[in-house]
Amino acid sequence: MTIRIGIITASDRASAGVYEDISGKAIIETMNDYLTSSFEPVYRVIPDEQAEIEKAMIELADKEGCCLIVTTGGTGPALRDVTPEATEAVCEKMMPGFGELMRQTSLQYVPTAILSRQTAGIRGKSLIINLPGKPKSIRECLDAVFPAVPYCIDLIEGPFLECNEEVMKPFRPKAK
Repeated sequence: MTIRIGIITASDRASAGVYEDISGKAIIETMNDYLTSSFEPVYRVIPDEQAEIEKAMIELADKEGCCLIVTTGGTGPALRDVTPEATEAVCEKMMPGFGELMRQTSLQYVPTAILSRQTAGIRGKSLIINLPGKPKSIRECLDAVFPAVPYCIDLIEGPFLECNEEVMKPFRPKAK
């Protein structure tokens, strides 16, 4: 079975071709660094429209079978930033610890991290995580939360993710 990971960039300008989406590519590069399991990225660049973001999340979770969906963009306080609302609308369970840890980590670098509204949630057998839009911040946030991701995916009956432990050491409880 192929492991599939969804990447959604929510950006009006990147979706319109005004500039290249470097954030989504940064997520794929980070996954390539972290994972030794082979995976197929399922990648979307869409406008900052809540209905479009929800539709993409539902499609990646329900139709494409992505065990992990990572979004970038749309997590700030601006009027067009609606990714957390889309995430809450499509998830059965919210996982607020992800957002709490990402904000705590980002505050070590920038005082404006307090403005971030990143969150995470579960839809079926998919973990959805919202990340900020800047590649440097994406890596900082993923470095903080990813150790919990493989075990979370185990708990929702997703595929077993193997990591390059020299780069990313996942936490899994010891078997009894």
